[in-house]
Amino acid sequence: MTQPVVAFFPEGAFGPTNNCVGIADVLRQRGLRVVFVVEESFAGTLERRGFEEALMRLQPPPATEEVPGQFWKDFIRDTAPEFRKPTIEQLATFMQPTWQALMDGSRYVDDRLRQIFGELRPAAIVEDNVVTFPAVVGSGVPWVRIVSCNPLEIRDPSLPPPYSGYPSEDRLGWDEFREEYRRTHLDMWADFNEFVAARGCPPLPELEFIHESTDLNLYVYPEEVDYRRTVPLGRRWHRIDSCVRSTEPPFELPHEVAEGDGALIYLSLGSLGSADVELMQRLIDILGKSPHRTIVGMGPQHDLLRLADNMWGREFVPQPSILPQVDLVITHGGNNTVTECLHHGRPMILLPLFWDQYDNAQRMDELGVGVRLSTYRFDEDDLLHAIDHLRADTDAGTRLPALSARLRADPGTVRAADLIEQVAATGRP
Repeated sequence: MTQPVVAFFPEGAFGPTNNCVGIADVLRQRGLRVVFVVEESFAGTLERRGFEEALMRLQPPPATEEVPGQFWKDFIRDTAPEFRKPTIEQLATFMQPTWQALMDGSRYVDDRLRQIFGELRPAAIVEDNVVTFPAVVGSGVPWVRIVSCNPLEIRDPSLPPPYSGYPSEDRLGWDEFREEYRRTHLDMWADFNEFVAARGCPPLPELEFIHESTDLNLYVYPEEVDYRRTVPLGRRWHRIDSCVRSTEPPFELPHEVAEGDGALIYLSLGSLGSADVELMQRLIDILGKSPHRTIVGMGPQHDLLRLADNMWGREFVPQPSILPQVDLVITHGGNNTVTECLHHGRPMILLPLFWDQYDNAQRMDELGVGVRLSTYRFDEDDLLHAIDHLRADTDAGTRLPALSARLRADPGTVRAADLIEQVAATGRP
Protein backbone atom coordinates (compact mmCIF):
# COMPACT_ATOMS: atom_id res chain seq x y z
CA MET A 1 0.00 0.00 0.00
CA THR A 2 1.11 3.55 -0.66
CA GLN A 3 2.24 5.36 2.47
CA PRO A 4 0.10 8.36 3.43
CA VAL A 5 2.02 11.59 2.85
CA VAL A 6 2.19 14.32 5.49
CA ALA A 7 3.70 17.55 4.18
CA PHE A 8 5.37 19.75 6.79
CA PHE A 9 5.74 23.41 5.87
CA PRO A 10 7.63 25.33 8.59
CA GLU A 11 8.74 28.94 8.46
CA GLY A 12 12.26 29.32 7.06
CA ALA A 13 14.01 29.54 10.43
CA PHE A 14 15.55 26.90 12.68
CA GLY A 15 13.08 27.29 15.58
CA PRO A 16 9.87 26.34 13.70
CA THR A 17 11.76 23.79 11.61
CA ASN A 18 13.18 22.01 14.67
CA ASN A 19 9.76 22.10 16.29
CA CYS A 20 8.28 20.28 13.30
CA VAL A 21 11.15 17.78 13.16
CA GLY A 22 10.23 16.33 16.56
CA ILE A 23 6.65 15.63 15.47
CA ALA A 24 7.63 14.47 11.99
CA ASP A 25 10.07 11.94 13.43
CA VAL A 26 7.27 10.27 15.40
CA LEU A 27 5.08 10.07 12.30
CA ARG A 28 7.95 8.69 10.24
CA GLN A 29 8.51 5.94 12.80
CA ARG A 30 4.85 5.01 12.44
CA GLY A 31 5.27 4.42 8.72
CA LEU A 32 3.97 7.64 7.26
CA ARG A 33 5.86 9.33 4.45
CA VAL A 34 7.00 12.75 5.64
CA VAL A 35 8.05 15.48 3.20
CA PHE A 36 9.35 18.87 4.29
CA VAL A 37 8.55 21.86 2.08
CA VAL A 38 11.55 24.12 2.62
CA GLU A 39 13.35 27.06 1.10
CA GLU A 40 16.13 26.25 -1.34
CA SER A 41 18.64 27.74 1.11
CA PHE A 42 17.73 24.87 3.49
CA ALA A 43 18.33 22.21 0.85
CA GLY A 44 19.92 19.14 2.45
CA THR A 45 19.27 20.25 6.04
CA LEU A 46 16.25 17.98 6.47
CA GLU A 47 17.54 15.39 4.06
CA ARG A 48 20.50 14.79 6.39
CA ARG A 49 17.98 13.91 9.08
CA GLY A 50 16.38 11.32 6.83
CA PHE A 51 13.42 13.33 5.51
CA GLU A 52 12.39 14.05 1.95
CA GLU A 53 12.49 17.66 0.80
CA ALA A 54 10.41 19.65 -1.67
CA LEU A 55 12.15 22.91 -2.48
CA MET A 56 10.68 26.34 -3.08
CA ARG A 57 11.61 29.99 -2.85
CA LEU A 58 10.03 32.90 -0.98
CA GLN A 59 11.77 35.53 -3.08
CA PRO A 60 13.73 35.76 -6.34
CA PRO A 61 17.07 33.94 -6.30
CA PRO A 62 20.08 35.99 -5.17
CA ALA A 63 23.18 36.65 -7.21
CA THR A 64 25.32 34.62 -4.79
CA GLU A 65 24.85 31.21 -3.17
CA GLU A 66 22.82 31.17 0.07
CA VAL A 67 23.25 29.33 3.35
CA PRO A 68 20.21 28.04 5.31
CA GLY A 69 18.04 30.92 6.49
CA GLN A 70 20.46 33.51 5.12
CA PHE A 71 17.70 35.93 4.17
CA TRP A 72 16.52 36.25 7.76
CA LYS A 73 20.05 36.37 9.17
CA ASP A 74 20.81 39.32 6.92
CA PHE A 75 17.48 40.92 7.77
CA ILE A 76 18.13 40.65 11.52
CA ARG A 77 21.69 41.89 11.17
CA ASP A 78 20.62 44.96 9.23
CA THR A 79 17.70 45.64 11.56
CA ALA A 80 19.50 45.05 14.89
CA PRO A 81 19.51 48.78 15.88
CA GLU A 82 15.70 48.57 16.08
CA PHE A 83 15.93 46.08 18.95
CA ARG A 84 17.20 48.83 21.24
CA LYS A 85 13.85 50.62 20.99
CA PRO A 86 10.81 50.09 23.24
CA THR A 87 8.46 47.49 21.80
CA ILE A 88 5.79 50.07 20.94
CA GLU A 89 8.31 51.97 18.79
CA GLN A 90 9.36 48.75 17.05
CA LEU A 91 5.85 48.33 15.64
CA ALA A 92 6.48 50.81 12.83
CA THR A 93 10.19 50.26 12.26
CA PHE A 94 10.62 46.49 12.76
CA MET A 95 7.33 44.63 13.11
CA GLN A 96 5.57 46.20 10.13
CA PRO A 97 8.49 45.65 7.68
CA THR A 98 8.88 42.08 8.97
CA TRP A 99 5.20 41.29 8.45
CA GLN A 100 5.46 42.82 4.99
CA ALA A 101 8.42 40.64 4.08
CA LEU A 102 6.54 37.55 5.24
CA MET A 103 3.45 38.44 3.21
CA ASP A 104 5.57 39.20 0.15
CA GLY A 105 6.93 35.67 0.50
CA SER A 106 3.42 34.25 0.62
CA ARG A 107 2.56 36.03 -2.63
CA TYR A 108 5.76 35.00 -4.38
CA VAL A 109 5.60 31.29 -3.54
CA ASP A 110 1.89 30.58 -3.96
CA ASP A 111 2.01 29.04 -7.43
CA ARG A 112 5.01 26.89 -6.55
CA LEU A 113 3.29 25.60 -3.40
CA ARG A 114 0.22 24.64 -5.40
CA GLN A 115 2.47 22.69 -7.74
CA ILE A 116 4.19 20.89 -4.84
CA PHE A 117 0.94 19.90 -3.14
CA GLY A 118 -0.51 18.80 -6.47
CA GLU A 119 2.45 16.47 -7.01
CA LEU A 120 2.61 15.13 -3.44
CA ARG A 121 -1.15 14.72 -2.96
CA PRO A 122 -0.67 14.76 0.82
CA ALA A 123 -3.18 13.33 3.28
CA ALA A 124 -2.49 16.34 5.50
CA ILE A 125 -0.47 19.56 5.42
CA VAL A 126 1.14 20.76 8.65
CA GLU A 127 2.31 24.36 8.65
CA ASP A 128 4.16 26.35 11.32
CA ASN A 129 3.96 29.88 9.96
CA VAL A 130 2.61 33.24 11.08
CA VAL A 131 1.07 34.35 7.76
CA THR A 132 -1.46 32.60 5.57
CA PHE A 133 -0.38 30.77 2.44
CA PRO A 134 -3.43 30.48 0.17
CA ALA A 135 -2.00 27.35 -1.42
CA VAL A 136 -2.39 25.60 1.95
CA VAL A 137 -5.82 26.93 2.90
CA GLY A 138 -7.24 26.43 -0.59
CA SER A 139 -5.64 23.05 -1.25
CA GLY A 140 -8.72 21.00 -0.39
CA VAL A 141 -6.43 18.95 1.87
CA PRO A 142 -6.91 18.79 5.66
CA TRP A 143 -4.37 21.14 7.18
CA VAL A 144 -2.93 21.69 10.62
CA ARG A 145 -1.77 25.00 12.00
CA ILE A 146 1.00 24.96 14.61
CA VAL A 147 1.60 28.05 16.72
CA SER A 148 5.15 27.70 17.97
CA CYS A 149 5.22 31.29 19.21
CA ASN A 150 4.07 32.67 22.55
CA PRO A 151 0.30 31.96 22.83
CA LEU A 152 -0.53 35.66 23.14
CA GLU A 153 -0.57 35.46 19.34
CA ILE A 154 -3.93 33.73 19.83
CA ARG A 155 -5.55 36.95 20.96
CA ASP A 156 -7.67 37.57 24.03
CA PRO A 157 -8.72 41.06 25.23
CA SER A 158 -8.00 40.13 28.84
CA LEU A 159 -4.35 39.37 28.05
CA PRO A 160 -1.45 41.69 27.16
CA PRO A 161 -1.13 42.61 23.48
CA PRO A 162 1.24 40.27 21.65
CA TYR A 163 4.80 41.46 20.96
CA SER A 164 4.60 44.06 23.75
CA GLY A 165 6.34 42.26 26.61
CA TYR A 166 3.88 43.97 28.99
CA PRO A 167 2.95 42.42 32.37
CA SER A 168 -0.16 40.27 32.69
CA GLU A 169 -1.36 41.97 35.89
CA ASP A 170 -0.87 45.60 34.84
CA ARG A 171 -2.95 46.99 31.96
CA LEU A 172 -0.96 50.21 31.73
CA GLY A 173 -0.11 50.79 28.07
CA TRP A 174 -2.19 47.94 26.64
CA ASP A 175 -4.68 50.17 24.80
CA GLU A 176 -1.95 52.49 23.51
CA PHE A 177 0.02 49.53 22.15
CA ARG A 178 -3.04 48.06 20.43
CA GLU A 179 -3.89 51.40 18.83
CA GLU A 180 -0.36 51.82 17.52
CA TYR A 181 -0.42 48.27 16.17
CA ARG A 182 -3.66 49.06 14.36
CA ARG A 183 -2.30 52.33 12.98
CA THR A 184 0.86 50.74 11.61
CA HIS A 185 -0.62 47.47 10.35
CA LEU A 186 -4.21 48.01 9.17
CA ASP A 187 -3.49 49.14 5.59
CA MET A 188 -0.99 46.34 5.10
CA TRP A 189 -3.48 43.80 6.46
CA ALA A 190 -6.22 45.07 4.13
CA ASP A 191 -3.96 44.73 1.10
CA PHE A 192 -2.95 41.18 2.07
CA ASN A 193 -6.56 40.25 2.76
CA GLU A 194 -7.45 41.25 -0.81
CA PHE A 195 -4.71 38.95 -2.13
CA VAL A 196 -5.92 36.07 0.06
CA ALA A 197 -9.51 36.47 -1.14
CA ALA A 198 -8.39 36.74 -4.77
CA ARG A 199 -6.65 33.37 -4.38
CA GLY A 200 -9.90 31.73 -3.30
CA CYS A 201 -9.57 31.78 0.49
CA PRO A 202 -11.98 33.03 3.15
CA PRO A 203 -11.33 36.58 4.39
CA LEU A 204 -8.97 37.01 7.30
CA PRO A 205 -10.26 38.36 10.62
CA GLU A 206 -9.32 42.02 11.02
CA LEU A 207 -5.60 42.48 11.76
CA GLU A 208 -5.03 38.71 11.68
CA PHE A 209 -2.49 37.54 9.10
CA ILE A 210 -3.23 33.82 9.23
CA HIS A 211 -6.36 31.70 9.20
CA GLU A 212 -7.44 29.38 11.94
CA SER A 213 -7.59 25.86 10.55
CA THR A 214 -11.02 24.27 10.33
CA ASP A 215 -9.31 20.89 10.89
CA LEU A 216 -6.74 21.15 13.71
CA ASN A 217 -4.77 23.87 15.50
CA LEU A 218 -1.91 23.21 17.91
CA TYR A 219 0.04 25.56 20.14
CA VAL A 220 3.17 24.85 22.13
CA TYR A 221 3.26 26.05 25.75
CA PRO A 222 3.12 24.11 29.05
CA GLU A 223 -0.15 24.34 30.95
CA GLU A 224 1.62 25.48 34.13
CA VAL A 225 2.86 28.70 32.50
CA ASP A 226 0.01 29.29 30.05
CA TYR A 227 -2.25 32.35 30.29
CA ARG A 228 -5.76 32.37 31.78
CA ARG A 229 -8.13 33.22 28.96
CA THR A 230 -11.55 34.85 29.06
CA VAL A 231 -12.26 33.80 25.48
CA PRO A 232 -12.07 29.98 25.38
CA LEU A 233 -10.37 28.44 22.40
CA GLY A 234 -12.53 26.37 20.07
CA ARG A 235 -12.67 22.60 20.17
CA ARG A 236 -10.25 22.34 17.25
CA TRP A 237 -7.50 23.88 19.38
CA HIS A 238 -5.13 21.67 21.37
CA ARG A 239 -2.28 22.69 23.63
CA ILE A 240 0.95 20.73 23.13
CA ASP A 241 2.84 21.34 26.37
CA SER A 242 6.28 20.89 24.84
CA CYS A 243 7.69 19.65 21.57
CA VAL A 244 11.27 18.46 22.07
CA ARG A 245 12.83 16.49 19.24
CA SER A 246 14.71 13.29 20.00
CA THR A 247 16.73 13.32 16.79
CA GLU A 248 19.86 15.02 18.18
CA PRO A 249 22.98 12.96 18.99
CA PRO A 250 24.13 12.46 22.60
CA PHE A 251 26.39 15.18 23.98
CA GLU A 252 29.43 14.51 26.14
CA LEU A 253 30.69 17.51 28.06
CA PRO A 254 33.96 18.78 26.53
CA HIS A 255 36.95 18.84 28.85
CA GLU A 256 36.97 22.65 28.85
CA VAL A 257 33.72 22.68 30.86
CA ALA A 258 33.42 19.16 32.28
CA GLU A 259 34.75 20.11 35.70
CA GLY A 260 35.12 23.27 37.71
CA ASP A 261 33.54 25.57 40.23
CA GLY A 262 30.38 27.60 39.77
CA ALA A 263 27.43 26.84 37.54
CA LEU A 264 27.45 25.17 34.15
CA ILE A 265 25.65 27.63 31.86
CA TYR A 266 24.29 27.29 28.35
CA LEU A 267 24.35 30.52 26.34
CA SER A 268 22.38 30.76 23.11
CA LEU A 269 20.61 33.69 21.49
CA GLY A 270 19.28 31.53 18.68
CA SER A 271 20.39 31.34 15.08
CA LEU A 272 19.21 34.91 14.48
CA GLY A 273 20.01 36.67 17.76
CA SER A 274 23.53 35.30 17.83
CA ALA A 275 24.23 37.28 14.65
CA ASP A 276 24.56 40.32 16.95
CA VAL A 277 28.30 39.92 17.48
CA GLU A 278 28.65 42.88 19.85
CA LEU A 279 26.00 41.53 22.24
CA MET A 280 27.30 37.97 22.08
CA GLN A 281 30.89 39.02 22.74
CA ARG A 282 29.82 41.17 25.70
CA LEU A 283 28.07 38.19 27.30
CA ILE A 284 31.06 35.96 26.59
CA ASP A 285 33.47 38.47 28.13
CA ILE A 286 31.41 38.83 31.34
CA LEU A 287 31.00 35.08 31.76
CA GLY A 288 34.66 34.55 30.91
CA LYS A 289 35.66 36.49 34.05
CA SER A 290 33.17 34.63 36.25
CA PRO A 291 33.68 31.38 38.18
CA HIS A 292 31.12 29.70 35.93
CA ARG A 293 31.62 27.42 32.93
CA THR A 294 29.73 28.10 29.72
CA ILE A 295 28.66 26.15 26.64
CA VAL A 296 28.04 28.62 23.80
CA GLY A 297 25.80 28.21 20.78
CA MET A 298 27.85 30.59 18.65
CA GLY A 299 25.62 30.84 15.60
CA PRO A 300 26.32 32.12 12.09
CA GLN A 301 28.96 34.68 13.12
CA HIS A 302 30.98 32.12 15.10
CA ASP A 303 34.21 33.01 13.37
CA LEU A 304 34.00 36.55 14.82
CA LEU A 305 33.54 35.45 18.45
CA ARG A 306 36.37 34.79 20.91
CA LEU A 307 35.70 32.37 23.78
CA ALA A 308 37.42 32.38 27.18
CA ASP A 309 39.22 29.40 28.71
CA ASN A 310 36.19 28.42 30.81
CA MET A 311 34.04 27.95 27.69
CA TRP A 312 33.35 25.64 24.80
CA GLY A 313 31.24 26.46 21.75
CA ARG A 314 30.41 25.72 18.14
CA GLU A 315 28.28 27.28 15.42
CA PHE A 316 25.64 24.57 15.89
CA VAL A 317 25.21 22.55 19.07
CA PRO A 318 22.67 19.79 19.92
CA GLN A 319 20.58 21.91 22.27
CA PRO A 320 18.11 19.20 23.44
CA SER A 321 21.08 16.99 24.42
CA ILE A 322 22.84 19.84 26.25
CA LEU A 323 19.96 21.22 28.32
CA PRO A 324 19.65 18.25 30.73
CA GLN A 325 23.32 18.67 31.70
CA VAL A 326 23.44 22.40 32.53
CA ASP A 327 22.34 24.38 35.58
CA LEU A 328 20.74 27.33 33.83
CA VAL A 329 20.29 28.93 30.42
CA ILE A 330 20.90 32.41 29.03
CA THR A 331 18.52 32.80 26.10
CA HIS A 332 16.86 35.29 23.77
CA GLY A 333 13.46 33.92 24.79
CA GLY A 334 12.49 32.18 21.56
CA ASN A 335 9.51 29.91 22.11
CA ASN A 336 11.35 26.77 21.07
CA THR A 337 14.19 27.34 23.56
CA VAL A 338 11.87 28.47 26.37
CA THR A 339 9.66 25.39 26.13
CA GLU A 340 12.70 23.11 25.83
CA CYS A 341 14.13 24.66 29.01
CA LEU A 342 10.86 24.04 30.84
CA HIS A 343 10.75 20.49 29.46
CA HIS A 344 14.13 19.86 31.10
CA GLY A 345 13.43 21.97 34.22
CA ARG A 346 16.09 24.61 33.60
CA PRO A 347 15.74 28.22 34.87
CA MET A 348 16.46 31.01 32.41
CA ILE A 349 17.97 34.46 32.09
CA LEU A 350 16.13 36.08 29.22
CA LEU A 351 17.47 38.81 26.92
CA PRO A 352 14.69 39.38 24.37
CA LEU A 353 15.44 40.88 20.98
CA PHE A 354 12.29 40.83 18.85
CA TRP A 355 8.84 39.38 18.13
CA ASP A 356 7.37 37.16 20.90
CA GLN A 357 10.65 36.95 22.79
CA TYR A 358 9.55 39.93 24.93
CA ASP A 359 6.34 38.12 25.87
CA ASN A 360 8.18 34.93 26.79
CA ALA A 361 10.75 36.84 28.83
CA GLN A 362 8.04 38.68 30.73
CA ARG A 363 6.03 35.51 31.35
CA MET A 364 8.97 33.53 32.69
CA ASP A 365 9.99 36.45 34.92
CA GLU A 366 6.52 37.07 36.37
CA LEU A 367 6.10 33.35 37.12
CA GLY A 368 9.47 33.14 38.85
CA VAL A 369 11.14 30.57 36.61
CA GLY A 370 13.41 33.09 34.91
CA VAL A 371 14.88 36.57 35.13
CA ARG A 372 14.26 39.14 32.40
CA LEU A 373 17.11 41.57 31.81
CA SER A 374 17.27 44.64 29.60
CA THR A 375 19.08 43.21 26.59
CA TYR A 376 21.24 46.24 25.80
CA ARG A 377 21.27 48.01 29.18
CA PHE A 378 22.18 45.30 31.70
CA ASP A 379 25.54 45.59 33.41
CA GLU A 380 27.92 42.92 34.62
CA ASP A 381 26.45 42.83 38.13
CA ASP A 382 22.93 42.41 36.76
CA LEU A 383 23.91 39.26 34.90
CA LEU A 384 25.98 37.74 37.71
CA HIS A 385 23.36 38.54 40.35
CA ALA A 386 20.68 36.93 38.17
CA ILE A 387 22.79 33.75 37.98
CA ASP A 388 23.21 33.71 41.77
CA HIS A 389 19.50 34.38 42.32
CA LEU A 390 18.37 31.51 40.11
CA ARG A 391 20.81 29.10 41.69
CA ALA A 392 19.55 30.00 45.18
CA ASP A 393 15.81 30.09 44.36
CA THR A 394 14.41 27.09 46.21
CA ASP A 395 10.85 27.70 44.98
CA ALA A 396 11.82 27.49 41.31
CA GLY A 397 14.15 24.65 42.25
CA THR A 398 11.10 22.70 43.40
CA ARG A 399 8.57 23.68 40.75
CA LEU A 400 10.76 23.24 37.68
CA PRO A 401 11.72 19.58 38.31
CA ALA A 402 8.04 18.71 38.92
CA LEU A 403 7.04 20.45 35.69
CA SER A 404 9.83 18.69 33.82
CA ALA A 405 8.81 15.27 35.12
CA ARG A 406 5.25 15.77 33.89
CA LEU A 407 6.31 16.99 30.45
CA ARG A 408 8.81 14.19 29.92
CA ALA A 409 6.21 11.60 30.93
CA ASP A 410 3.73 12.89 28.33
CA PRO A 411 5.75 13.95 25.27
CA GLY A 412 4.08 16.65 23.22
CA THR A 413 5.61 15.25 20.04
CA VAL A 414 3.61 12.05 20.52
CA ARG A 415 0.39 13.89 21.36
CA ALA A 416 0.77 16.12 18.30
CA ALA A 417 1.55 13.11 16.09
CA ASP A 418 -1.58 11.34 17.35
CA LEU A 419 -3.77 14.30 16.41
CA ILE A 420 -2.13 14.85 13.03
CA GLU A 421 -2.27 11.16 12.17
CA GLN A 422 -5.99 11.12 12.95
CA VAL A 423 -6.58 14.04 10.57
CA ALA A 424 -4.45 12.40 7.88
CA ALA A 425 -6.20 9.04 8.25
CA THR A 426 -9.80 10.24 8.45
CA GLY A 427 -9.77 13.63 6.73
CA ARG A 428 -11.79 14.90 9.66
CA PRO A 429 -10.94 17.19 12.62
